Amino acid sequence: MWQDKLKEIIYILENSDVNEIDINFWGKKYRVVKSPGINVVDQKLSSDSDNSTQINSTASPKDEISTSPEITNHNQILSPMPGTFYSAPSPEAESFVKAGDVVKKGQTLCIIEAMKIMNEIEAESNGVISEILIKNGAPVEYNQPLFKINPS
Repeated sequence: MWQDKLKEIIYILENSDVNEIDINFWGKKYRVVKSPGINVVDQKLSSDSDNSTQINSTASPKDEISTSPEITNHNQILSPMPGTFYSAPSPEAESFVKAGDVVKKGQTLCIIEAMKIMNEIEAESNGVISEILIKNGAPVEYNQPLFKINPS
């Protein structure tokens, strides 16, 4: 029954100017997002939040449970959409960033191809790339961690 309600909410969201809706059903929190933005999650802050189920309105309405990450001194840059991860602008070109590179706010970190559209993912703040979590050409999901970055 609640799945039918979520499908109905997704339909309403897709046919309106509203970008996202937060809903609570039986103690679980659902967030339906039409067009998500780039997310940078501070690991220390997110460990205090409760587990929630997130549904992307372009995907089928299935439950995706997010877990609380371990507390560390770095931030994660998350994928704003499902698609294919590319670390360079072309197969012959050098990667946008490597582990250990210093990045500035607005600098392109990678490209995610979604529905034949190349979306550049940019750094939200200055920092040092501590780890690249995805291999070139690999598929990524919405909110999947792409990079670990130490803020500077």
